[in-house]
Amino acid sequence: MVAPDKEPLFIGLMSGTSMDGIDAVLVSFPHNDTPTIWADASLTMPAELRRTFLALNQPGPNELEQASLAGVQLATLYAKACMRLLQHVDLTPGDITAIGAHGQTVRHNPAQGYTIQVNAPAALAEMTGIDVIADFRSRDIAAGGQGAPLVPAFHRALFQVDYPRAVLNLGGIANLTILDAPRDLTGFDTGPGNVLLDMWCQEKTGQPYDDEGQWAASGRCDLELLNAFIEGEPWFGLPPPKSSGRDLFNRQWLQRGLDSVPNPKRSDQDVQATLQSLTAVTVAEALERHAPHVNEVLVCGGGALNVGLMAELESQSGRLVIPTSHLDVPVHLVEAMAFAWLAREHVNGRAAGVPSVTGARAPRILGCRYPA
Repeated sequence: MVAPDKEPLFIGLMSGTSMDGIDAVLVSFPHNDTPTIWADASLTMPAELRRTFLALNQPGPNELEQASLAGVQLATLYAKACMRLLQHVDLTPGDITAIGAHGQTVRHNPAQGYTIQVNAPAALAEMTGIDVIADFRSRDIAAGGQGAPLVPAFHRALFQVDYPRAVLNLGGIANLTILDAPRDLTGFDTGPGNVLLDMWCQEKTGQPYDDEGQWAASGRCDLELLNAFIEGEPWFGLPPPKSSGRDLFNRQWLQRGLDSVPNPKRSDQDVQATLQSLTAVTVAEALERHAPHVNEVLVCGGGALNVGLMAELESQSGRLVIPTSHLDVPVHLVEAMAFAWLAREHVNGRAAGVPSVTGARAPRILGCRYPA
């Protein structure tokens, strides 16, 4: 594919809560908000860097130095991904308007007025010779918002139709966007997406994730444990706007639930099946509570590749569940495209923060620019 001569080009970079890798995409927006994908690349997160990010989710020794070093390592991976994109289409850094780089979230506590994405955007600008837009969440939090989720505005731009529709991003944390014009755009986190599923699978099998949900399929959902997970967590009952992360849904949270319902006959596969049901049920309950009139759910993120989870989502929600790839939008690139779009909005001076999603006082221009 030959890249355009006139349309501004943007790179979007995303390393999500699952911490399994980096997705990069080179896009233009020739028809308003409909992106054209010119190249994409994915890099695996090195095991040691992933361990560092996981450790930074909890208080520990020498956090400041560890976070700073991890940020530079992440920026180096980001730069490698960017150069790979340029090689695909034979472009130079000067052909790119800006990079949207989210960074790696390690703490998220909007109630206390902060969120932390480990990143080194200045280093990335130096390495690539391209302007970098980063730190997308903090301005919304400063304006009283959750700072998350950030993708609903892009979901609206890309997936809005003339009938109600929802978009579900199944990353580490699941977030839901409800598209129901002319009503206000709404979106919020529903709870764990893949974060607990991947954590348990890796711990018990050594595999990074449950391929197509096959391991969960070999177990049986423990309804008593599932109810304990849901009824024992007040966060699920909170109204939007709300967001979450590994600060809450982590190994300690999982263990508390397991300890509350001891069962020596429960297998590891049963726990996996129960965690899959936890994701499906909490999404289904959020749909029923906040979007009962929506009959179609588009799904993106890594969880969209989990056949078992997708089938259970459809069963639990009673709705048509469709991977965005069926609309020619690759499920693993939606979030990376969203950050390319957010970078474009920043460059054009447009507010991309949505108060009806995050609860901020007013729309804000998101991100900070690091010129090359």
